[in-house]
Amino acid sequence: MYGSHPPAPGTAQGTSLDPSDAALIAQSRDDPECFAVIFDRYFAEIHRYVSSRLGTGPADDVAAETFLAAFSQRHRYDTARAQARAWLYGIATNLVRRHRRTEVRAYRALERTPAEADSGGHADRVADRVSAQRMQPRLAAALAGLSAGDRDVLLLVAYGELSYDEVALALGIPAGTVGSRLNRARRHLRRVLGHDPLASGGTE
Repeated sequence: MYGSHPPAPGTAQGTSLDPSDAALIAQSRDDPECFAVIFDRYFAEIHRYVSSRLGTGPADDVAAETFLAAFSQRHRYDTARAQARAWLYGIATNLVRRHRRTEVRAYRALERTPAEADSGGHADRVADRVSAQRMQPRLAAALAGLSAGDRDVLLLVAYGELSYDEVALALGIPAGTVGSRLNRARRHLRRVLGHDPLASGGTE
């Protein structure tokens, strides 16, 4: 329905969107095929985000469901917001919440897995540091110990690379709450790990 092949990673970021997401979503209300462009722009990064939290197994289905839900909700989209990125991350996060047990089980399984040598060095992106596919066992354990709300904020910032305002929009909470949840989550990581792996130059 929305195209057979996801775009290369990073397609939606760092590029000028013309026409805007809002314009495409508005057009799709009368011409549903226009929504395919939204899928092409964002599927790859939404899939990576879901995969980082649930693993590759459920990611295909949950990412696809994200865009089906967005399509069904397009008539309610606030077209004053030119970019749909935060909206899509919010839908994806709501769907991830249905798999909380799967997510925590994945972290607990990683916690029991022997750590592999880190070959990436300090230049690795922060997203790689919290990826379920490359996560160190102690970090997995620390994430499993977070509340659902704090983990959502932490991973939207660290993996989705959303701003505080975008996270607030995605989760429907005030920006101040985003800041307090993120600070609480990072304090928890420092307490469990003895350092903050999300800080610049941090290591697992």
